[in-house]
Amino acid sequence: MILMSSLLRSVCWRTLFPAVFVASAFCQAPAPSSSPAALKVTGDVASVLTLTAGDLAQMPREQVKLQEMGHDSVSYEGVPIREVLKKAGVPLGKELRGKALSTYVLAKAHDGYQVVFSLAELDADFGDEHVIVADKEDGKPLAGERGPFRLAVANDKRAARSIRMLEELEIVRLRK
Repeated sequence: MILMSSLLRSVCWRTLFPAVFVASAFCQAPAPSSSPAALKVTGDVASVLTLTAGDLAQMPREQVKLQEMGHDSVSYEGVPIREVLKKAGVPLGKELRGKALSTYVLAKAHDGYQVVFSLAELDADFGDEHVIVADKEDGKPLAGERGPFRLAVANDKRAARSIRMLEELEIVRLRK
């Protein structure tokens, strides 16, 4: 009887242990990120560019005012997206011609939200759309669900492409 009881405990422990291990692995809270907030420029670029808030603070800055649903006009401050794209080596200005005109920018947010801009609409010689990578709202740093970075699109009638929690700009050139 003692042998049978011991055997059952052993079998039960071996059967339950993997389930307990897996459950405990899923129940652990993710470790807080100690790395600074960053914006990546990936895709059809010579090499991936990663910009921190400090890097963006050193670049040319502009302001954009947006009328957001349920709010008065909100002022965003940040770097023109053109400057970020130039730093990544994306063709703009006189270089933006031919096959490069089939390039678009896929902006990706931390929560999975994505929006698209054609490269030509962001170029000063074509569409000259006023878009900034904002890191401040009404003079204060963006935080929580609003930041750390956000696209602010000045001329859109709806702010749907002014995505919050921006973390990546993927450069995509269509090939057909």
